Amino acid sequence: MVTCIGIIGKVAINQVECAFNQQINAVIPDIKKCLPVYLAYAIQYKQAELQNIANSSVVPILNKSQFSNVEVTVPTLTQQHEVIDELEKISELIALRKQQLAKLDELVKSRFIELFGVPGAKSDQWPRMSLGDCCILNPKKNLDTRLVPELNVSFVPMSAVSEDGDMEVSETRKYEDVKTGFTYFADNDILFAKITPCMENGKGAIARKLINGIGFGSTEFHVLRPIQNKSNPYWLYVMTALESFRTSAKANMTGSAGQKRVPASYLEAYQVSLPPMELQEQFASFVKQTNQSKPVIRQSLDRLETLKKSLMQEYFA
Repeated sequence: MVTCIGIIGKVAINQVECAFNQQINAVIPDIKKCLPVYLAYAIQYKQAELQNIANSSVVPILNKSQFSNVEVTVPTLTQQHEVIDELEKISELIALRKQQLAKLDELVKSRFIELFGVPGAKSDQWPRMSLGDCCILNPKKNLDTRLVPELNVSFVPMSAVSEDGDMEVSETRKYEDVKTGFTYFADNDILFAKITPCMENGKGAIARKLINGIGFGSTEFHVLRPIQNKSNPYWLYVMTALESFRTSAKANMTGSAGQKRVPASYLEAYQVSLPPMELQEQFASFVKQTNQSKPVIRQSLDRLETLKKSLMQEYFA
C-alpha cells in the first residue's frame, strides 16, 4: 500500500485482507517476478521522485497514471532475496534504536506521573491553579531588549521539532527577516504544536542552544515560558507531552476539519496542581540524567540510517 494524497510515498505491506480510501494505491506484486518486501523497499526509495511528480496543489495528489509510470529496478529473485536480507537486518536495528529512545521517554513520563500524578487531576498536596498562572503563555517579543535588526536568531519550522522532544536549531536568520509573521521564543521556553495532527502526534520541545538565546518559528506553536521560582521547563514540557494532556487538548480544539487548533485560552485556563520548585528540580535532574543515554543511541541510529540510504542507493538507483 502506497499513500498517494498528502504525504506521498509512505509504504506498508498489509498482513490481512483490508479496505482503504482513495488516499492509498494498492500494488499487487507478480511474485514470479518481484517479491513483495523487495518491491516495498524499491517504492520507498522512490519516495522523493513520487513527491516531485505529484500534482502541485494545497494537498499534493499522485494520480494512478503518474504512479503507474514510475520505474523500479527488478533483478532476479535470488538477488531480491539478498537485498531483502541486508535491508531487513538494518531495518531491525533501526527499529531497536528507536524503541530504546521511546523507552527512555516512557520512563520519564512514568516518573512524572509517579511524582506529580496525572495532569488535570485534583491533588490535596499542592495548590491548584491555572496553567496561565504557572507560566507566561506566548510571551511578547517587544519585552526582549536583545532584539535588534541585525541580530542572528534560530529559525525553527514545524518540521524541525520532533514528537519526542528534539528540536533542530541550526538554521539562522536575521531578526529583521522574521520579526513579523513568526512566533518568538527564547532558551528554556517550551514549544507546543497547536494544530492537528502535529498536536495529537506530540510535537513539542524545550528550546535549547538557540543562536543568541532567541528563536522564531512556525505560527502553529504555542510558547510556554517558565516563571522563575515557580515552574521548571522540564516539568512544563513533560506535562504537555503526556497523552492525557494532549487528549484533553484535542477535545478542546476549535476550527474546521484538518485545520483544528488548540486555543491559547484553553492552555491559559487549564487547571494544574503546582508542585514545589524543589520537587520540580529533582524531576528535572532525573530527566537530564536519563537523557544522557540518548546521544549514543542517536549516533548509532544516524549511522544505521546512513548505511541504509547508501545500500538503497546501491540497490535501487
